[in-house]
Amino acid sequence: MRCMSLLLLGTCLVVLGPAVRGAPSQCPSQCHCHGDLQHVICDNVGLKKIPRVSEATRLLNLQRNNLGNLPTGSFSESKGLISLHLQHCQIREIASQAFKGLKKLIYLYLSNNDISSIKPGAFEDLTELTYLYLDGNQISDLSKGIFSPMINLFILQLNDNKLRDLRPGTFTGAKDLRWLHMSGNELNTLQPGSLDDVENLAILHLDRNKLSTYPIAAMSKLRVVEELTLGRNPMKSIPDLAFQSFGRYMEKLHLDNMGLEKFSDGAFTGVTAIKSLHLDNNKLKSLPKSLEFGTITNLTLSNNPWSCTCQLAPLRKWIDYSRNRPDALCASPPQHRGKQVRDTTAFSGCRGKPKRAKKGTRH
Repeated sequence: MRCMSLLLLGTCLVVLGPAVRGAPSQCPSQCHCHGDLQHVICDNVGLKKIPRVSEATRLLNLQRNNLGNLPTGSFSESKGLISLHLQHCQIREIASQAFKGLKKLIYLYLSNNDISSIKPGAFEDLTELTYLYLDGNQISDLSKGIFSPMINLFILQLNDNKLRDLRPGTFTGAKDLRWLHMSGNELNTLQPGSLDDVENLAILHLDRNKLSTYPIAAMSKLRVVEELTLGRNPMKSIPDLAFQSFGRYMEKLHLDNMGLEKFSDGAFTGVTAIKSLHLDNNKLKSLPKSLEFGTITNLTLSNNPWSCTCQLAPLRKWIDYSRNRPDALCASPPQHRGKQVRDTTAFSGCRGKPKRAKKGTRH
């Protein structure tokens, strides 16, 4: 009987072990819980600090609370978390090892806070993290290797921060990153090598920054970019071979609202798959010889001072055979000023490209 009592006591200690150690076994006050504490919802309930939750919790929603800072070990007792929501929490700083222990976390939402400081090591242990949202903060600098634990990172949202520069080593370790959003920052340079660690990017958004020259050295290691947005950067020209390294994959290119004045003739060398090209609201008079129209299905050209000479004849030919009839007005020569490129007779005397002679043909 004594043995049986001891055995039962041992069993009780095993079953109640977590509770004995002080781990929470009930829903935090002010919060709503579902599925045996697997989902803990504390949205806009006036919290000033992070509540303790069970290791069974998979989703923790703390949106719209005033949490201030995230100290070291903020979630040390929440090792089962897969999704963590911290949007609109007035967070200013993320301490080193703030997410320590969250080795199962896949989704981390930190959008629309006041984050200006992310300490080195802040993202330690986040080896399974796949989606990271840091948009709508005050981040001006990213330390070297800050994302290095994130070997499975797929999407990184950094839109609408205050980033001024991008340096080599920023993305060390995040070799599987595919979507990188950095729109609406203050970037004036992307240093050579700054994107070398994420050469498999498929989507790169750099619109609404302060880039005055195309960062060809930084972009040259990218291999499979499908969508690139550079609109609303004060960039006057696009150089030769700008998109060559990923040109056979690129399908969408946004170069609108830039004050863009010209393309070098070889700017589109290697670009063979483009479907959507946006060039509206610039200062363009002509298009480069290297731009092939064969795959384009969506083209915007409005609010440019187009020179309706034979250099634009390939564009007019494409318009004649396309369902897409973009709005584009001639600014010159004078007799065609104000007429639509698609309607003017300015190209009636232009000759097409001469056909190449077949091999072996005598002249």
